[in-house]
Amino acid sequence: MKIRERVTFRRSVFIVLIFTLGLIFHFILTSPKEIQTASILALDGDLVKGERIFYAAGCGSCHIGSDRSKNLLLTGGTQFETQFGTFYAPNVSMSKDYGIGKWSSEDFYRAIKLGQNPEGKHYYPVFPYTSYSRMSDQDIMDLWGFWKTLPVSDEPSKEHKLFLPFNMRSNIGVWKSLFMKEEFVGDNENPSTYLVEALAHCSECHTPRNIFGAMKTKQWMRGASNPSGKGKIPSIHPDDLKWTKEEIAEYLSSGLTPNYDVAGGNMALVVENLSKLSKEDLLLIASYIKNVK
Repeated sequence: MKIRERVTFRRSVFIVLIFTLGLIFHFILTSPKEIQTASILALDGDLVKGERIFYAAGCGSCHIGSDRSKNLLLTGGTQFETQFGTFYAPNVSMSKDYGIGKWSSEDFYRAIKLGQNPEGKHYYPVFPYTSYSRMSDQDIMDLWGFWKTLPVSDEPSKEHKLFLPFNMRSNIGVWKSLFMKEEFVGDNENPSTYLVEALAHCSECHTPRNIFGAMKTKQWMRGASNPSGKGKIPSIHPDDLKWTKEEIAEYLSSGLTPNYDVAGGNMALVVENLSKLSKEDLLLIASYIKNVK
């Protein structure tokens, strides 16, 4: 074999090897995670505590349908316009045909903790499991206990309308390995951190994102572009938001700003949920916001 032919052959072997290793690496990253759930599923769900988790996590903000008068009917349908395409919140009521009524406790746990459906497919992170994954096992089981008491909607979910290659769910496994973090940004010893970062997930809207849709933690709570391209989600960093702790808590309770303006848009839905929390919880959220570094 001539020298040039040997070089060409070695290059071809090298390319095939790199391609094969890439496929193996991609398969490893995109495969669903497996976790031991026996001890988790042994936990009893507390309905009263689960109701608090439901409102703190804002589940109804996205999943209650357009008719807000139908309280706790998790029909879905809320639309999210992004640079990756259009997402629609699914029906997550206890309907066995159109919702999650056939789910087991394990299915629910994996959805919250891992962002995976019962078949092991990845959910898109528009479902903020990057925050919810930090929830305690007991809180997830309490939430599930409350969830099972909610009414049934037989309205089918809408299909996402995404651009290539974002409509390939398997690629989300790579995204998770890069951007889904276990650690908190704030002080993990402070209960306000858990309430804001794991449950209320304020950062999901108020923190800017990179080109891959992951939060820029170095600009925590500094405001972000609206994914729909309309307007800007404001900064709630204490350098920019000069409200007192009590004023923040009042806003989250009533929707009224210190200047007697009223929360609108998606924030009105957030207030609708957070207003169900205790004054102590709202002051914890306000305390966190006032102490963001």
